[in-house]
Amino acid sequence: MTLSMYQASVPVFLRALDNLGNVLAAGATHAEARKIDPLVLLGSRLYPDMFPFSRQVQIACDMVKGGAARLAGIDPPPKADTEKTFAELIERTEWTSSFLRGFEAAQIDGGEDRPIVMKTPFGELNFTGQSYLTGFVLPNLYFHSATAYNILRHSGVELSKSHFIGKP
Repeated sequence: MTLSMYQASVPVFLRALDNLGNVLAAGATHAEARKIDPLVLLGSRLYPDMFPFSRQVQIACDMVKGGAARLAGIDPPPKADTEKTFAELIERTEWTSSFLRGFEAAQIDGGEDRPIVMKTPFGELNFTGQSYLTGFVLPNLYFHSATAYNILRHSGVELSKSHFIGKP
């Protein structure tokens, strides 16, 4: 049995976003219960030169939004990075999930060799669909999601591994 590009992307992205939403909800609950200004957690970092928690969530969402769009051969829709609360970040994960649910397998399957070119401030990145998914999108999704999780866990939010990977 083979795993299609769609099966290796959209369902994986949706699960990660759902789990990230659970991490966000735990952070909001923690802040409220302990009377911590949520902005403290949203602006927390693991190290001064790293992005804060809120930006980690935005990047994780942007990564899968752009990933699915580029794998389908379309431009990703813009989404401003304006979230300033846990509720707004949860809404962003939900908006991104809704966008992902709009894709059908036929739009993504067969795109393993589709050329994908990304222009970045550091230069142009060239991929095939498969190398883009496995070597760029998925590692970035997990990096930024894990970093968000770790920031909250380091800040005392009671999170477990199941918050990050979900329950089977």
